[in-house]
This record gives sequence, C-alpha cells and structure tokens, in this order.
Amino acid sequence: MRWIVPLLALIPLAIALEFLHASPLLILIVSAVALIPLAALLGRATEALAAHAGAWVGALLNSTLGNAAELIIAFAGIRAGLPELVKASISGSILGNLLLILGASLLVGGLRHGRQRFNPHIAGVSATMMTLAVIVLVVPGLFILGPQPIQGASVEFLSLTVSAVLIVIYGLYLLYSIRHQQEVPHAAPAEEAGVHWRPRTALAVLIGSTIGVVIMSELLVAAVEPVIAATGISEFFLGVMLIPLVGNVAEHFVAVQVAADNKMDLSLGIAYGSSLQIALLVAPLLVFGSLALGQPMTLVFNMYELIALVGAALISSLIAADGESNWLEGAQLLVVYIALGLGFFFLP
Repeated sequence: MRWIVPLLALIPLAIALEFLHASPLLILIVSAVALIPLAALLGRATEALAAHAGAWVGALLNSTLGNAAELIIAFAGIRAGLPELVKASISGSILGNLLLILGASLLVGGLRHGRQRFNPHIAGVSATMMTLAVIVLVVPGLFILGPQPIQGASVEFLSLTVSAVLIVIYGLYLLYSIRHQQEVPHAAPAEEAGVHWRPRTALAVLIGSTIGVVIMSELLVAAVEPVIAATGISEFFLGVMLIPLVGNVAEHFVAVQVAADNKMDLSLGIAYGSSLQIALLVAPLLVFGSLALGQPMTLVFNMYELIALVGAALISSLIAADGESNWLEGAQLLVVYIALGLGFFFLP
C-alpha cells in the first residue's frame, strides 16, 4: 500500500493539466496512472468492508463491487459517446485476466516453485462458467456477422435479452459461490492484502476513491479522441489494451504475488473471478445503463474480439483441467496475449 500515496499526487496534477489545456496525450497518461492507486483504494476499501460485513454480505460486496473502477470508467466512455471504446475495454479486461494475469501468475509461480497444484474442482467450476459466459456474450456478434445477419431493432433487443440472461446466470453463480465460499475464491481477502481498516474508515475511502475514479475517468475519456487524432493510435487499441490494465493493476499484482507464494487456488480465483464479474455483471449493466444515458450500446463485438475471447476461454480451461500448472503454460498464455496485442495495434 505504500506505493499508493506518491501516485495520489497525480490526481491534482491531472486536474491542473486539464485547466491549463495541456497536451491531450499528457493528460491521458497522467489521468490513467492516477486511476491505478484510486482503483487499488477502491478495491481495498471493498475488501475491508466485506471483512466486517459477515459471510453473506461480504461475499455480495466483493462480487458486485470488485470491478467498480472498470464500471465507472466504462460509463464515462458511454457518456462521451464512445461505445466501441467501452466494448473494447470489456473484451480487453477478459483477455487480460485470462491471458496476461493468469499467464504471469503461472510463469512467476512456476519459476519459483516448479510444478504447482491447485484444486481441479475449484478451477473447473470457474473455467466452465467462464466458457459459458463467453459463449453467451458473443451470441449477438455471431448473429450479426453470420450469413443471414439480423438487423435494426432486433440487434438491440437481442443485446438486452442476452444481458438479462447473463445477470441471471451471475446471480445463480453468486448463490453457489456464497454457499460454497471455500470452494470458489474470488479475490484476496482484506487480511491477506494487509488491510485492517475500521468500517467508517473503509466507507470513507470507498466514497473518496469512487469520486476520484469518476473525475479521472472523465479526464481520461475526454482525452481519447484528441490523442487518436494526434497519434494515429486506434480507439479500439486504447480500449482493449490500456483501459483494462489501468482499472485493475492492483488486483493483478495480488494475483501474481499469491502465485509466487504458491497459493494457486487463490491466484486462479482472482483471475477467473474478475473475468466473470466483467462478463456476467459489468457488461450487462453497461448495456442497461447505456439506455438510461440515452447512448444505447449493444453487445456486438467485432470478429477479432469474438475469436480472441473464445480462444482465451478455451485455452485457460485446458490449463485448469488437470489441477496442475507450470511456468511453460504461463509463458504460452503470455505469448498469445502479446500476439493478440500486436494484431490489435495494427487494426485501423
């Protein structure tokens, strides 16, 4: 937590740069980095409140607020009229967790401990749910890109229906997780992360960090289009590669750290849990929320995202099937992520 305090100084700096009409690229970089400690504080406050709230309420808090930073950033993108950026951030978050974070965890843990073991039932439940979530999530895109594509109002209706289905599935998964908490870990508990805040302190940090995330998200999103115009970097690449990392760096670090401590069940739980929250809760909420904001967004992903999401779900499921992992499997996941990142960079 010590690294958070110096980075918080970037918040007033980002605001000052905006008032001084500084370079949009500089504003984007500073506000993006400033989001890292804010997202970390938001996550730690949620975990601290969950630790004081009891088993059921605590599990509910972790399962609903675990990706609050990404949700806030995405809503800022929708309000700015950048639905493609938001959809790219959704797919990028899932890919980042299943390939980058899981891969880094397996690599670091494998190099330190050799072959590592985890509960195949725990991993199997999460991997199966992740594969199911991806299949449902890509349904609108499949029927748009197919030989007889649906069009018009049917696209929006299909996205809304699929979103409702995803939320129902998430509710069932949450119910299962709460009843079998020791079988399906989602995130490092507050005690594991070294957070021992009182409820009032945690609530104050939660409110303050949420306000900070909202402000920095607005600055970041406002700088996206000028940066695209000035640098030629695509909106899609910024959404799929940059924004997902910004909102979840702290949680990603914890996943790698616990893998280095040979706690692979917890590490896999963090990677899969975050991906499931994005696919089953954040994405549907954004679809319904976009209607309220007057900026309807569908769940129609492009062909490259569809292939990448299905491939990531399948390869991570194969790795989780045998209850064992090694550094080579981690390197394989990282290679896939790097290859996808290079391909996304060259997309117009």
